[in-house]
Amino acid sequence: MIERSSPANRSAFNEDAIRSLPSSVVFQTHLGELRSVTQATPMGQRVSSIQLAETAAPTVTRPSILVVDDEPLYVELIADILGDEYEILMANEGMRALEIATIKMPHLILLDLIMPGIDGYEVCRRMRADQRTCDIPVIFITGLGEVAAEAKGLKLGAVDYITKPINPELVRARVNTQIRLKLTRDKLSQLAATDGLTGLANRSYFDKMLAYEYARHIRSGTELSLILLDIDQFKAFNDTYGHVGGDDCLRRIALAISGVVVRATDLVARYGGEEFVLLLPETHLSGAVMLAEKVRNCISDLALAHRLSSAGHVTASLGVASGRFFPGSSIPDLVQKADLQLYIAKAGGRNRVAFSAIEGLGRCIGQNGS
Repeated sequence: MIERSSPANRSAFNEDAIRSLPSSVVFQTHLGELRSVTQATPMGQRVSSIQLAETAAPTVTRPSILVVDDEPLYVELIADILGDEYEILMANEGMRALEIATIKMPHLILLDLIMPGIDGYEVCRRMRADQRTCDIPVIFITGLGEVAAEAKGLKLGAVDYITKPINPELVRARVNTQIRLKLTRDKLSQLAATDGLTGLANRSYFDKMLAYEYARHIRSGTELSLILLDIDQFKAFNDTYGHVGGDDCLRRIALAISGVVVRATDLVARYGGEEFVLLLPETHLSGAVMLAEKVRNCISDLALAHRLSSAGHVTASLGVASGRFFPGSSIPDLVQKADLQLYIAKAGGRNRVAFSAIEGLGRCIGQNGS
């Protein structure tokens, strides 16, 4: 969210003033003059700082745009141009822009090329190297007006350019085009990553995120946890209640698990058949086991009738593995350990959680079951 003034006369003045600014050679002189006029406006009627709102904001359904520029006047102008249609986020330097992009995941970034600290090129390069931000489209804002500068930005992955002085109609047109494309791509990506029956993430998306989190945790040295869940005696359930009943059971269990796993960083996915998986970044074994017990209880509390189960209703068994991993280890170390714990839970009587801590190359440092 942003703090921005609303008087129409100030917005119109800024737009007209920016329209009249010449490009590159005398750009800074005119910008300085315009800034001095703007600074004469009372503080309560203009953007006095570039920052995210400190207070919690209500849920916003509008697409969001991150505007990055060290000139407050240009950030304010863009907010005036686009603020009625989009949520506007602001940053006045490159490192802050990377931080906001990683946390807020805007739909589009308008990025100034020339800034103190790291410039727009470096911001774009780092975004493209980070899986969390690599798909966010970037439009460069520049007063350079040089073909070589534009070509360099496009090679780094920018989707378009906006030149200073800013033309409001051109900004709206180019931003609207990129937002429409981004929303379409996001929808297609979501469909490709979603399990059609349960609405959870599918196996392909889970594999992708597991590889990403595993690599990230090797670098950080923090603990990564995995929970594998299997519905007890599900074949017998299908044989008794039919596949329509089985599908409904899977959907209800998926919904119940999603209600328990509330951290935005955690991932719940359908692993295959009647198996589900929970990927828990930066989670200690104790925390993963507590969550697994909550999931087990929430499934049991659904009280879905299963007359061939010893409990009389649908239950689940869960295997938990957690550890710190180092270069030379592999993803199967974590998955195989969680799968082994799931087998132990099944063999121990079902409807229970078994868990293990692992370290480094998969060497077991402790094991228990419940």
